[in-house]
Amino acid sequence: MNKRIIGLVLAPLLLASLLAGVASAGAASAASIGIKVASTKFGKIVVNGRGMSAYFYDLDKANSGKSVCSGVCLTYWPPILSATSKPTASGISGRISTIATSTGKRQITINGRPIYTYALDKAPGDVNGQGVQGIWHVLSAAGREIKGASLVTPSHSPLATPSASSTYVYKRSY
Repeated sequence: MNKRIIGLVLAPLLLASLLAGVASAGAASAASIGIKVASTKFGKIVVNGRGMSAYFYDLDKANSGKSVCSGVCLTYWPPILSATSKPTASGISGRISTIATSTGKRQITINGRPIYTYALDKAPGDVNGQGVQGIWHVLSAAGREIKGASLVTPSHSPLATPSASSTYVYKRSY
């Protein structure tokens, strides 16, 4: 009977320990992914470790040490984060660093500008954020904006993020 009670007490603890180990391994591998270069219809661009396109925001100033994207902007444009102050990178010739976010995390920068993903990109290689409101752009491995598409946006939307009621029409130019 005592062995059964001990088993009932220890089994949840062992399961919790196992799950914590799996979660920390997943977090460690996600943190070590960094950024890299991938081929898209805009040529070779910077992507995060999962292959999701990286974007610059024109309102961010290089070497300012901060991102101006906040609030709703961050809902659509999540920052690309690093677990360390020296993110891993592959194939990128631009200067890579980090800045502190408002929550104390480290956002990756290239040539002093913060980089983001776009919430409406659903799969690696998607570039749906390219040209949004004319101020969001994918970037080359050298850390330069690629302005290969223009976007017609509603005139009533001063924000750099789409709203649920906004309709966006892309005009692609290659």
